[in-house]
Amino acid sequence: MALGACATRPVTMPSKPPLKTVAHVDLPRYMGDWRVIAIIPYWAEKDCVDSIETYWLQPDGKIGNSFRFRKKSFAAPQKKLSFTAEVVNKQTNAEWRVRFLPFVKIPYFVLELDPDYQWTVVGHPSRKYGWIMARDTKLPESTYQAILSRLSAQGYDPARFVRVPQP
Repeated sequence: MALGACATRPVTMPSKPPLKTVAHVDLPRYMGDWRVIAIIPYWAEKDCVDSIETYWLQPDGKIGNSFRFRKKSFAAPQKKLSFTAEVVNKQTNAEWRVRFLPFVKIPYFVLELDPDYQWTVVGHPSRKYGWIMARDTKLPESTYQAILSRLSAQGYDPARFVRVPQP
């Protein structure tokens, strides 16, 4: 209350338009391994190499999610973190909430998805986080550059994306 009394007027932050997700994600087809090709670096994935996101459908309808990675070197031991996700937009299956801690759920939006499910782009409404992933360890350069261009149209700064070394 004391802090509120000190404010002279509300502060509004400029907002970006909502992210546009894909029209539909076929969840069984989306499940499996995705190599992380590029990210907007943040503390948890900084200096990671050989990063792999894996998804699977659980009997309770939620999505199991594991993140395997090595720090700084392909010779480093592989580490693994596990999470769960829930689909929050059942019409498109393109909006999830990933639970990182008991009370922390992070938005996960499927922004792009190859028709053959060979690559995908995942974003966060803040545009502070983003992932470009593929089924293979490489993505054609023309595809990568086209993805960055479309991300720019969604309000992302393509220069913030950094490639993740893959074997």
